[in-house]
Amino acid sequence: MSVPLCVIFLRVMPTKKKNSKKKTVVKKSLGAKPARAAKGAATTKRSAAAGTDPRRVAAILAKLDEAYPAATCELKHDNAFQLLISTILSAQCTDVRVNQVAETLYKKYPTPEAFAHASPPELEQEIRPTGFFRNKTKSIMGASKAIIERFGGQVPRTMEDLLTVPGAARKTANVVLGTAFGIASGIVVDTHVIRISNRLDLTRNEDPKKIEQDLMKVIPKEKWILFSHQIIWHGRRVCLARKPKCIECNLEKICYSKDKTI
Repeated sequence: MSVPLCVIFLRVMPTKKKNSKKKTVVKKSLGAKPARAAKGAATTKRSAAAGTDPRRVAAILAKLDEAYPAATCELKHDNAFQLLISTILSAQCTDVRVNQVAETLYKKYPTPEAFAHASPPELEQEIRPTGFFRNKTKSIMGASKAIIERFGGQVPRTMEDLLTVPGAARKTANVVLGTAFGIASGIVVDTHVIRISNRLDLTRNEDPKKIEQDLMKVIPKEKWILFSHQIIWHGRRVCLARKPKCIECNLEKICYSKDKTI
């Protein structure tokens, strides 16, 4: 028996209405997400800015001046070239160990020419205690040749030029420019600076380049060089990685790090 067309039409219509209601609900649900995300983003922004209030930054700098008024680079050197080589050697190595190696190293290789024409196997053995000695040998010899061939035997005094020297990334360049020449080109970011700038809520980043940019925005330029040394000294003496000596820290009252030991 055939079904009348009017009956088919009545059965189909409710189905269309149900579908349209479902679509409307889905659209409303998707539209609500950006509002929640925006609210969360605003909260994060306020939280990240809390530690960089100018008055708090000034207090931190004052406490660092109080604790380490004469902080400086602890790599022993007689000139900018030796500092460059020692900084290359300091990667993944302590300054104490580098200084031990440097005592005899610079007597055997006193000039860029001496390093540039060194025997790689011999140089590797000389710097072996600093670790990664093969890669460091290539960087040292490459840096020495670049300084001779492109810069007349003198360590360049600009960030742009130094970054073309093998083995010299921003950290190395900032150390050399700041310590050897007194040029505030940026802020040295090593493991201590990464750890402590996060503990003090001066940054929320882990990438050294981003941390440097964050710090340069809140630390006065005239303080960049000294601040770098002070934070490194603080990291080696008090704000240790595993067990910070918070009871000995003059920053304890203005520090709200989750790593505090008291």
